[in-house]
Amino acid sequence: MTNESKLQIIPLGGLGEIGKNTTAIRYNNQILIIDAGLAFPDDDMLGVDLVIPDYTYLIENKDLILGILITHGHEDHIGGLPYLLRHLNVPIYGTRLAIGLIQYKLTEAKLGQVTTQVIQPRDTIKLGSFSVDFINVSHSIPGAVGLAIHSPLGTIVHSGDFKLDHTPVSGGVLDLPKFSELGDNGVLCLMSDSTNVERPGFTQSERVVGENIDKAFADAEGRIIFASFASNVNRLQQAISAAFKYHRKVATVGRSMINVVDIASELGYLDVPEGTLIDVDEAMRLPADQVCILTTGSQGEPMAALTRMAAHSHRQISIYPGDTVILSASPIPGNEKAVSRNIDQLFKLGAKVIYESVSEMHVSGHASQEELKLLISMVKPKYFIPVHGEYRMLMKHAELAAQLGIPRENTFVAEIGNVIEFTRHGARLADNVIAGRIFIDGLGIGDIGNSVMKDRTLLSQDGILIIILALNSATSTILAGPDVVTRGFVYVRESNLMLDEVKAITRQTIARGFQNGIRETHILQNHVRDAVSRQLYNKTKRRPMIIPIFQEV
Repeated sequence: MTNESKLQIIPLGGLGEIGKNTTAIRYNNQILIIDAGLAFPDDDMLGVDLVIPDYTYLIENKDLILGILITHGHEDHIGGLPYLLRHLNVPIYGTRLAIGLIQYKLTEAKLGQVTTQVIQPRDTIKLGSFSVDFINVSHSIPGAVGLAIHSPLGTIVHSGDFKLDHTPVSGGVLDLPKFSELGDNGVLCLMSDSTNVERPGFTQSERVVGENIDKAFADAEGRIIFASFASNVNRLQQAISAAFKYHRKVATVGRSMINVVDIASELGYLDVPEGTLIDVDEAMRLPADQVCILTTGSQGEPMAALTRMAAHSHRQISIYPGDTVILSASPIPGNEKAVSRNIDQLFKLGAKVIYESVSEMHVSGHASQEELKLLISMVKPKYFIPVHGEYRMLMKHAELAAQLGIPRENTFVAEIGNVIEFTRHGARLADNVIAGRIFIDGLGIGDIGNSVMKDRTLLSQDGILIIILALNSATSTILAGPDVVTRGFVYVRESNLMLDEVKAITRQTIARGFQNGIRETHILQNHVRDAVSRQLYNKTKRRPMIIPIFQEV
């Protein structure tokens, strides 16, 4: 008897969270990967630069992987590639802009040997037992696609990030005929973007923002500093078009902004009239009413260009009264305080600040409820998996699907690491695979685990106290010290009495240890740590990290 064929969907990121979208599709012993994204750290991930999925499953099965399918060029869909491709050597398929952005990343990471293939919407490629259709969708970046993955057990449709925009700034509209055709032919499972599922109605067209950008440029008297996500190419296009219309030169600031504008212009996704783009030094010499600066920092990131301008720490640009600062992005959940702080600081410097909550300077690139319903109705899937969203969003999307007649037992609200398995007889949640998150800190990849994060949290909350001394276990004597050093715990000049008590407790604890026959340095250190910790908590109700450093002489 032969083994039964199995089709599996294995999400490794992007479920129960925002970002690091990565999914494996497996048919028997062949695997396709959809996207390889990253996420930005939460406030409690102290010192962490980026977060990527745990790639253990993919690395263990690397010989089965046929290729990586990219839906579009945003960081939460391509940012993990330089880390994943250190372990795999498989071809990458994506539209021209996505591949252009990926190639830059791979060159920067010194991964030049990777095969990339540019595809067009409506193209079909054959990979092993799979054939894959690429379907045009509207999003906030050109070259966004959904996917129809045909396997011997049925078709999986993946929406990618999408919305229904009848008047997109660039690229075609959502390919409704293709989705309808797939639905008519029969779809086994739909995986659909849940980012905006909590919003009723339809998401507005990107053109709405263009009208507001035009008005802001018309009214501005001094310099315009325009902050947006660098990868929101359609938004950058509208800012460049408005700058040209009102006779302003454009300079780019911030590494990612410079890179994206260069790549998108070179590939023809940005229409920049000749002579419009200049460097920052030249822009600083022009009259204020002839300048527009495109910058990163719309999310209040500490090291981004706009944040440094607001703090007067940018090397080339300061904010002056009369400047107009346009924030053309909504804060990512968790970034609201940083964005508000930046806006306050910009106002204090005399700038006129135009931001999304008061000016409609941003619309989402993701589908709202009515568009999500439309896609489900067209595709008519037998099974449904909401993706790309926090758990409550996935649950809300499952409710929408139920309203449209998808049986609740045919909807899988999954978590990363779950295996949704299809056979001729039906679908079920099968065993889990290893999944999770890997922290990137500087050059370190995955060398920061829970214990390090716990230490960082402790240090950030109550500081550190270090006890240094030299001792001779053979003679049961302290030869030097103890000396006490603290950071982030108490103000030393006002706490001498308490620190003298720490020294006294240290001497008493070591003496008691020697009397009890304890000679091992590490045991003495543990006793001192416990005794000092109790004393400090009783005195201050704080628990600093205590590090005894004993030198055996």
